[in-house]
Amino acid sequence: MEVAANCSLRVKRPLLDPRFEGYKLSLEPLPCYQLELDAAVAEVKLRDDQYTLEHMNAFGMYNYLHCDSWYQDSVYYIDNLGRIMNLTVMLDTALGKPREVFRLPADLTVCDNRLCASIHFTSLTWVTLSDGTGRLYLIATGERGNNASGKWEIMFNEELGNPFIIIHSISLLKDEEHSIATLLLRIEKEELNMKGSGFYVSLEWVTISKRNKDHKKYEITKRDILHGNTVPHYAAFEPDGNGLMIVSYKCFQFVHTGQDREESEVEMSEKVKEPLYYWQQTEEDLTVMIRLPEDTTKEDIQVQFLPDNISIVLNGQLFLEGKLYSSIDRDSSTWIIKENNSLDISLMKKSEGLTWPELIVGDKQGEFIRDSAHCAAIAERLMHLTSEELNPNPDKEKPPCNAQELEECDIFFEESSSLCRFDGSTLKTTHVVNLGSNQYLFSVVVDPKEMPCFCLRHDVDALLWQPHASKQDDMWEHIATFNALGYVQASKRDKKFFACAPNYSYAALCECLRRVFIYRQPTPMTTVLYNRKEGRQVGQVAKQQVASLETNDPILGFQATNERLFVLTTKNLFLIKINTEN
Repeated sequence: MEVAANCSLRVKRPLLDPRFEGYKLSLEPLPCYQLELDAAVAEVKLRDDQYTLEHMNAFGMYNYLHCDSWYQDSVYYIDNLGRIMNLTVMLDTALGKPREVFRLPADLTVCDNRLCASIHFTSLTWVTLSDGTGRLYLIATGERGNNASGKWEIMFNEELGNPFIIIHSISLLKDEEHSIATLLLRIEKEELNMKGSGFYVSLEWVTISKRNKDHKKYEITKRDILHGNTVPHYAAFEPDGNGLMIVSYKCFQFVHTGQDREESEVEMSEKVKEPLYYWQQTEEDLTVMIRLPEDTTKEDIQVQFLPDNISIVLNGQLFLEGKLYSSIDRDSSTWIIKENNSLDISLMKKSEGLTWPELIVGDKQGEFIRDSAHCAAIAERLMHLTSEELNPNPDKEKPPCNAQELEECDIFFEESSSLCRFDGSTLKTTHVVNLGSNQYLFSVVVDPKEMPCFCLRHDVDALLWQPHASKQDDMWEHIATFNALGYVQASKRDKKFFACAPNYSYAALCECLRRVFIYRQPTPMTTVLYNRKEGRQVGQVAKQQVASLETNDPILGFQATNERLFVLTTKNLFLIKINTEN
C-alpha cells in the first residue's frame, strides 16, 4: 500500500522582514461609496436544527458577496427575488445600480430546509450555481467583461439530493470533451455514531461532461464523496483536474463508489475499533483489564510474568505479548477473573513512583484510564510550580506566565490542522503537510488559472502560499508576507471576514458590524523619520487604516480587489477606494 508523503512548507527568508516596525495608524480618509439595493440580499439564517459549530462555519459565516476573479472589480450577489445581481466598477464617481444578469427559475422561499444560494465563476465563460435546495446549475455566460449584456444560458440543471453549497469548480477540455468539475459541501445527520456533534461533513466531487461537439447535452460522468468531521478551511481542485487539496482540522477520506455512510462507518470503526485492553496505574502498581469471551474458564488462560516482559494466551491463541515499559516484581504480580467476565492483571512496579507513559513499548492497542488518586498525587507534586495569587513574587528572576496575556491563537488543539493532497484517479492521499500551529487565516485568488492561494500564520506574520500541482518537489510556494498580521488579527475578537488584494498590496478584515481594518504593505517615506530607540532613519512605513460604514445592518459579504474593497450588508453595497493614486 502506498503511503502519503509527509511534506513541509518552505519559507522564503528574503520575503520576511525581521526589523518590521509595526503598523502606523493613518487618519487619511478613505473614499467610500454607498449603493442602496433594490431588494434585500437572500440571507438564509440558521435553523434550530443547525446548532453545531460546523453549521456556523459553513453557513452562518457564509460570504454572500462573490468576486469574479476573471474580470477586475466585478462582484455578484443573489437577492430575495432570486436574481443574480452584478456590479462592475469602471469609475467610482459614476457608479451605476447593480444589474440583473440571471434569475433562478424556481421560487426558493417555498423550500423549508434550503441553504444559502451559492455561485462560483468556473472560467471566463462558465458559472456553476446552487439554488440552496439541492439543485445544481451549469450556466454558459459568454464573456462577462465590462458592459457585457450576453444572456446566461442553463446548460445543465439537475437535483443532486440534499441541499449543498459550492466550494470550488474548474473547467476542463481534453480530447474535445468539455467537462466541469464541481466540489459541493453538505453537513449530514449522523445516524450510527452517537459520539460528537451528531453530524458529519460531506464533500462531493461531481464531474459534468459533454462527450463531443455533436453531443449537445451535458451529463454527470463521475461522482465521488469524501467524509470528514469538520468543515474544511480550504478545498480546491488542481487546474488539470487530477487532484484535490484540502486544509482541514481533521482529515477527510474518500468513500468508495457505491458505499454508503453506514458502510463507511463500519470501515472507519475498524480503524478506530475498541481497545484490546484497558490499563491504569498508581504509584506502586498497574492494573490491566481485558474483556474475556463468554464461558472462558481459568484453564483457558495462561499469563506469564517476566521482569521486563508479559505474555497472555487465551484459548491457546497468543493474545498479547511484549516488552514492558519498566521492570516489575514478577513474584508479587497476579491475575484474577472478575464476575463481569473480565481478566484483571495486577503488576507491581519495581520502581515505585515512576509514571509509565505506556504499558508495552510501542503497543497502541490499549487505552489508558486515568486514576483519580494518581492524578491527585501528580497535582500535589506540581503544587510548588503554581500559586493561588496572580503574581506572588514580582521580583522573581523568571516571573510566572500570565494566562491573561495568552491569545486565542496561542491555544493549541490536541489535533492540529493538516494540508492533504488527494489523487483524482486513485482517490488516495498522496501528500500531507502537518500545519501544527500555523493557523489558517483566509484564501485568495491571485491568478484565476491557478489554484486559490491560502494564507497561514507563521509566528507573528501571515504568509501567503500558492499551490503548484505540477511541481512535485515544491508543491507550495511562499509568494508574499504580511508582516505581523498574524499577531494583529488575533486581537480582533469580532472579525468576520478576512481578505487581501490579489497583488498583495494590502490585507483587510471586517467585523460583524460597521468597522473595516486595512493593513498596507510598507511603502517608502516621503519625509525623514527616525526610530527614537535605535537612532536610525526609518526608510518605509506600513499604514493601518480604519473605515466605519454608515449602517447598522450586519456585514454579509466582503471582497478585495487591487483597487477597492466591496462590503455587502442586507440592504446596501459599499465600495471603499483603497488605491487612491489611480
